[in-house]
Formats: sequence, C-alpha cells, structure tokens
Amino acid sequence: MRRRKETYDAVLIGGGIMSATLGTLLHELDPTMKIAIYERLKDVAEESSAAWNNAGTGHSAYCELNYTPEQPDGSIEISRAERIAEQYEVSKQFWSFLIDKGYIASPREFINSCPHMSLVFGPNDVEYLKKRHTAMTRSHLFRQMQFSEDPRQLEEWIPLIMRKRKDTEHMAATKMDLGTDVDFGSLTRKLFAHLETTDTVKVFRYHEVRDIDPMADGRWWIKVKNRMSGKKTEVTADFVFIGAGGYALPLLESSDIKESDGYGGFPVSGQWLVCNKEEIVEQHGTKVYTQAEVGAPPMSVPHLDLRIIDGKKALLFGPFAGFSTKFLKEGTYLDLPLSINFSNIRSLFGAWWHNL
Repeated sequence: MRRRKETYDAVLIGGGIMSATLGTLLHELDPTMKIAIYERLKDVAEESSAAWNNAGTGHSAYCELNYTPEQPDGSIEISRAERIAEQYEVSKQFWSFLIDKGYIASPREFINSCPHMSLVFGPNDVEYLKKRHTAMTRSHLFRQMQFSEDPRQLEEWIPLIMRKRKDTEHMAATKMDLGTDVDFGSLTRKLFAHLETTDTVKVFRYHEVRDIDPMADGRWWIKVKNRMSGKKTEVTADFVFIGAGGYALPLLESSDIKESDGYGGFPVSGQWLVCNKEEIVEQHGTKVYTQAEVGAPPMSVPHLDLRIIDGKKALLFGPFAGFSTKFLKEGTYLDLPLSINFSNIRSLFGAWWHNL
C-alpha cells in the first residue's frame, strides 16, 4: 500500500496566470482550503504568461474580426463578441476587487489603456468592417466604437502604418479607446506574492508533476519530482487543475481519463519582431489587428501592438509562422513524438492532411 505524504483540497499544476487566478478565487471563497501549486521552473510566469510570450491584449472582442463572422445573408453575427466582452468586464471587476483589498498596489503595474483597432484593405473587407461597425454599435458594449475610411483620419490614428501609403488605397479601420494592454506576467507574480502570504496555500518552484492517477474514492494521486534535489514525493487531492500550458497534454494523457483521448499537439509556433527604438515606438499607440486570409487560422492574423512592460513602451509585430516540436520554450524537442499514441494519431493525421 502506498503511503500518503500530504493531502490537499486542491492541486494546481503550472505557475501561470490561470493557476494564479484560480488559486486566488479559491482562497477568497474558502480561506481554509489547503492548496498546493507546482511550477517546474525556477519562478512563476516564465512560460506563456511572461510578458514577451504573449501579445498582452485584454481580449474584449474590439479588434478580433474572427469573433464577428459574416452570415450567408450578409448580416454580422456579434453574439460571440458580446460574450467575450462581458467575460473581460468580469475579469476587470475581479482585478478591481483585488486592488480594493490591497493585494495589488496599483493597476498601472499590470494594465494600461491602449486603444484597440481593426484595419482592413480592399472594397470587400471595407464593406464587411462597415457592416460590423453598424451591428456592434447597436450593443452598449461597443457603442463607443469609431469607424473611418478617410485616409486623413487613419493617418491621425495610425501614422506609422499609414506612412508612404497612397490615397487611392482603399482602407478602413475601427477604433475603441477602451482597449487595454495587460502584462500577464506582472499580474501573475502579484497574485502569487499574495497567495504566499497565506497559511493555507503552498507554492512549490522547481517541482514537476510527473503523473496523475484517479483513485477509487474519486480523489487524485499525484507524483511530483523536485528538479533540484531529484527527490520524489506523492500527494493526494480532491481536485486537480492542469494549467501547465504546453505541458498540459502529457499530464492529461497520464490521468487516464476518457476525455483525454484524441487530443494532440502540432509543431506550429509563432515568432515576433520587437522594436524598442523610442522615436519609432512613440509614433504608434494602439493595438492594430487585421483580417486573416481566407482559410487561414485566426492566430495567423497580423497585428502591430503597443506593449507596456515594466513601464516601458515597445512595439510587437507578427506573428510569423515557426516550427518546433517543443510544447514549451523550456521543453524538449521530444515533446511532440513522446505525446503521440494510438488515441490521438488519427487527430494528428487529420490536422496534417487538412493543412497541406
């Protein structure tokens, strides 16, 4: 019989914004709940949540055109955009609550005002954007959205993008001044800093969860390895949350739950250009999203973003397609091949075949 080392009410795997948020919510709901959070790297927010590992867009559906598809009858469906905008408003309310409680000193430490814009080219996309603007401004969530196809107005909004363009080029844009830029790395670290002041939440760095097994009584048996000492421990928990980014797939597969069948990862990554030159950065103060090519995935949409990280402005442009068999920046090139099994080989082949 295996000896139980420690028992928790909840185990959260991964030291990113998802575990930080869930851990904070659980602790606020029940301060007596015993929670363990495991992060395999030396600190939290070092992978996807790190400021330079994401675009920092506070997703409110202001500029993401894939949230508002055009219907066969020519109308624009905005219900998904409304749901996303409402969800982000709830996130902002939660952050305001944390600031009021004193867990975060100032909102400027992680969130800053940054207008969100959609920019399109050609008569068909201009007509689509015009109809989108009309449909969205009927909702109170998007009533402040501005639209223009006047080159002089566009030059005022996005001078860097409009430089050296001809007046004959047919373009249009929408602009929402309520947009935000979010440093999720900073927010994650602040949430963890608060959690570590409590008596019931433990954060383990350099600890890697190696296996998750269901128990007969409905709880979970979790195997953990200390990456510094090599020591292995086992814990049990009533609830397990996998917020481990690219490492979530092998952990999901190790859990042996039926729902894990069929999931696979594909060796696609994104690369970005960064500009820190102050004289250039000061010419662009928005996040500008464009329209994806027909048949292209939503994550391929080119955008030029203002980023504000540690109080310093920079520009981010991309994404450019990359190839990697790593599932994490700090992963290994064996991540993809080791994740392939009989339950997901069909899904992987289908993804490859349909994207030839």
